[in-house]
Amino acid sequence: MKSPVHRCRDPEHGRGEHGRGDHGRAECRQESRAGYLQAEQRIPISKDIITSSSASAMWFIRDACGIVCAVITWMLVLYAEFVVVFVMLLPSKNLTYSLINGVVFNSLAFLALASHFRAMCTDPGAVPKGNATKEYIESLQLKPGQVVYKCPKCCSIKPDRAHHCSVCKRCIRKMDHHCPWVNNCVGENNQKYFVLFTMYIALISLHSLTMVVFHFLYCFEDDWTKCSSFSPPATVILLILLCFEALLFLIFTSVMFGTQVHSICTDETGIERLKGETGKWDKVPCWEAMQAACGGPFSLSWCSPFSGLRCERRPLEALEEVPQGEIIEEDIIEIPLY
Repeated sequence: MKSPVHRCRDPEHGRGEHGRGDHGRAECRQESRAGYLQAEQRIPISKDIITSSSASAMWFIRDACGIVCAVITWMLVLYAEFVVVFVMLLPSKNLTYSLINGVVFNSLAFLALASHFRAMCTDPGAVPKGNATKEYIESLQLKPGQVVYKCPKCCSIKPDRAHHCSVCKRCIRKMDHHCPWVNNCVGENNQKYFVLFTMYIALISLHSLTMVVFHFLYCFEDDWTKCSSFSPPATVILLILLCFEALLFLIFTSVMFGTQVHSICTDETGIERLKGETGKWDKVPCWEAMQAACGGPFSLSWCSPFSGLRCERRPLEALEEVPQGEIIEEDIIEIPLY
C-alpha cells in the first residue's frame, strides 16, 4: 500500500495520483454526493474534535526569514539593555534612581523576551498532517449532516475556523496571522504570549524613551563628560539610536497589542476579517473570550508568560503520527443521512 502522503494531490497542478483532471474529479464528487445534505444544510465540524498533534512538545519553524527576524528582535532588546544600563543608569549619581529604573526596565525586558520565546516555541494549534483518511473520519464518530473539509495542501482534516499557513506548512486553528518577528503563527494556543510580547515591548519602549529624555536634560544642565562614561559624541549617537528604536517599536507594538485585544474581544481573527468570514459562527462574549485566550479566570497569571508551562515530553513518533489508510480524494466530505 502506498503511503498516504503520496496520495495527496498536487494543489498547484490540480491532478490526483492517477492524473485525473478537474472535470473528472468534479463528476466523481457530484456522483458521490447523492443522498447527502444540501450545501446550506451542512454542519461544519467543530474545532474541538481535532486536537493539535504537538500541543505539549517543543515547536520551532525552520524559516530563514523568521529566524533572522527573531534574532534581530533579541539584538534590539539587548542593545536597549546596554544603553539603558551602561550609558544612563550606571553613570548616574542618584543611586535610588538607578536602582528603581534598573529593576523596572530589566524586569520588563526579561518578561518581553520570555513572552517572545513562548510565542515562538509554542505550537499555535497545528492540525495533524495527513489525517484525511476514511479510517480517521470514521473514528471521529460524526453525526449525520456534518461536513468534513480536507486541506489539499497538507492533506489534513480542517476543523472549523482553521486556515493553512504557507510558511508553517500546516493548518492552524484560529490562525490570526504569521508573524516573522516571532517566527511562528499567532493562533489559538500562543496568542496570549504574542499579546504579552507586544505589551512588554511597548512598556520598555515607553520606559526607555522617558529615560532618554530625562538623560538628555540632565546632560544639558551638567557637563557632558560627567553624565556618561562614554565620550559626548558616542553618548549622543547611542541615545539618538535608542530614542529612534523606542519610538518606532512603541508605535508598532501598541498598534499590534490593540489589534490583538480587539480580535480576542470580538472573537474574530485577522485572517477571518481579511477573507470576510465573520458572522459564520456563534461568537462568545468579550470577557469569556479573554478568559479562554489567557487561560482561565482573571488573575496575575494573565501577565505571566510562564503560566501553563510544563516539562513533560512525548515520544517523537506520537507527534507526527499519520493515521493509517489512504488519503481521500475529495476536498469536501459529507456525512450521509443514512
